[in-house]
Amino acid sequence: MVNFDDMAGAAVEDRHAVTAQVLDTVRRFVAREVIPVASKYEHADEYPQPLVDRMRELGLFGATIPAEYGGLGLDYTTYAMIVEELCRGWMSLSGVLNTHLMFAYVLQMHGTAEQKARYLPALARGEHRAALCLTEPHAGSDAQRIRTTAVRRGDHYVVNGSKMFITNARTATIYSLVAKTDPSADPPYKGISLFAAEKDAPGVTVGRQLDKLGYKGIETCEVSFEDFRVPAANLIGGAEGRGFTQVMSGLEVGRINIAARAVGVAQAAFEDAIRYAQERRTFGKPICEHQAIQLKLADMATKIEAARLLTRQAAGMKDRGERVDLQAGMAKLFASETCQEVSLEAMRILGGYGYVKEFAVERYYRDAPLMIIGEGTNEIQRLVIARSLVQRYKI
Repeated sequence: MVNFDDMAGAAVEDRHAVTAQVLDTVRRFVAREVIPVASKYEHADEYPQPLVDRMRELGLFGATIPAEYGGLGLDYTTYAMIVEELCRGWMSLSGVLNTHLMFAYVLQMHGTAEQKARYLPALARGEHRAALCLTEPHAGSDAQRIRTTAVRRGDHYVVNGSKMFITNARTATIYSLVAKTDPSADPPYKGISLFAAEKDAPGVTVGRQLDKLGYKGIETCEVSFEDFRVPAANLIGGAEGRGFTQVMSGLEVGRINIAARAVGVAQAAFEDAIRYAQERRTFGKPICEHQAIQLKLADMATKIEAARLLTRQAAGMKDRGERVDLQAGMAKLFASETCQEVSLEAMRILGGYGYVKEFAVERYYRDAPLMIIGEGTNEIQRLVIARSLVQRYKI
């Protein structure tokens, strides 16, 4: 295995070589350690602690955290490739990293110098693990309608409210906690603030673990806050009312992650399908020689490549510091819909074998819908994309 830590300070001219080494290491990790056990963990809905420990050893919890804070300092294009490779093995593993690195990005871009120094090195080492507490039972895509409040009391804020669908709720040590510091603000988003909330303080309760269709092995829970105290020093950026913008910037990273996940799952489904199509024979020849199957394979591969290119484009723009909300939304929309379609087509190609748990295709089919609803539903994505396009082509 390559020692990622030795590569963190690599010169710019060596970046392509570093990327190739990183991806090769991740591919071998997935082939040797993930794929052989993924179905076991997934069907048992068991947290894959040994695999998470290996990702920590490989430095993946610090993948996009700058080298000055102990991370690998990888660009988001490389990160998208890493996510794709992980998800070819098992999509749930990417969920361990997503909210963690989203919070690291928000800290890097919006945190105070003291907050960065305090949290980024621990996040890079995987000693602190981050989860995003944004969604509430009545506020999903319309995030500015959250009701959780944070009231200033001396040198602390007192938080009351509840959150829903929180990935990594139990295993995280720190919450990227979104709350209203000014419930009367108009428009509502101007009253939202973001906190680094360490979970070990009294007043936080991690509730039941939701039983999901897919995305197994990674906990998704309700989280409640009752007079939960957060130090005022943990208000991200040191100023109230900036939380909505801060968390939305992090969600751009999340949408690149979701798009890359979808590409990885779709690629895995395609590879299983084309392999089976060469082995399965009907009417005297492999089914890959039947025109009906050939048309499916051609469409699957073409759409996967288009989704991959959209994802890489969005990641590249993020690397260059460009505004990426439109491109990240397009990538997430197209890649997730492609993943759903490709996983179903793979099941059709495998026939009955695609429907039984002995084969991974049924897992791809159950995992695919998460990307359609995760990090903003695709219906919301279409609205955001359309509004951005109208602004871009405004008469």
